[in-house]
Amino acid sequence: MAIEKVLYQTQATSTGGREGHSVSEDGVLDVTLSSPKELGGKGGNGTNPEQLFAAGYSACFLSAMQLIAFREKVALSTNTKVTGKVGIGPLGDGFGIQVELVIDIPGADSSVAQSIVEKAHQVCPYSNATRGNVDVTLTIA
Repeated sequence: MAIEKVLYQTQATSTGGREGHSVSEDGVLDVTLSSPKELGGKGGNGTNPEQLFAAGYSACFLSAMQLIAFREKVALSTNTKVTGKVGIGPLGDGFGIQVELVIDIPGADSSVAQSIVEKAHQVCPYSNATRGNVDVTLTIA
């Protein structure tokens, strides 16, 4: 399904695969990649695609929560946080990922928190991209 109108577009280029390098077109993102030992790599000081996905999804989901809270005139604590946990493992002949988002909304009523999280899951671009393709668990801490 195509989006109605592209509001922002960026790009990043990677070389060397999991033991390589990735840089965004503007140079703001410029990271060394290293494969974790659990996947047969050397480990090291670089990041990996799973960490980047966890960071992107958690940030995007928190923004979606802020949008919903704004629309519904609900104040979210400035200490609200979303922790993305991304796992990778065998899936048939290839590999797949799974995601858990752990959401902490300090001081929020549990029913309000649940409503915000459910609605955010419907508007978040990462949630929409993964829906039906990736197991995503939403855990309210």
